[in-house]
Amino acid sequence: MIDKLVFLFLLFSIAEASANIKEKIIQNLENTNNLTFNFEQNVNGRTENGNCALLYPLKIFCKYNLKNNKILVSNGKSIVIKTDNSYYLYPLERTPLKLILNKNFLINKIKNLDARILDDQFINFKFLESDFEVNIFFDNRTLNLIGWQTTDIYQNLSITFLAAIKKNQNLKGNLFVLPKQN
Repeated sequence: MIDKLVFLFLLFSIAEASANIKEKIIQNLENTNNLTFNFEQNVNGRTENGNCALLYPLKIFCKYNLKNNKILVSNGKSIVIKTDNSYYLYPLERTPLKLILNKNFLINKIKNLDARILDDQFINFKFLESDFEVNIFFDNRTLNLIGWQTTDIYQNLSITFLAAIKKNQNLKGNLFVLPKQN
């Protein structure tokens, strides 16, 4: 009988700790208007890095550390990926970024998901939405968003790690204007 009571106590303690972590992450997201960060991205085994500014909701500007001057820009409706030699324009709705860049969507998802704590360092939430499988990761100490992993409708695996994260910085208003095609 005592074993069952100890088990139930531990079970409720873990559930309470998980709920408390979720509440803190939600509060942190609610207090975040934007993020700037360095990133490392692996798409199907190909690694790239650079820096980004993310403005909730739905806007991001990333400059890659590549010789071809690659940038990725979302104005909240469309995404442009531009290099010296190419220009691709996509509706944001067709990408998993539509979910990741939407703070209110993330908050609502987190409220209804179970948190997984990984290596006592990371908090993970996993969901499937609009044919996209998304894992989002938060730092267990700062509660900041520190990365995501997505699988798109073509089964492309993309893993993005964030570092040197700064919240609520002054960002230039024109940063999220889509660049013109050359």
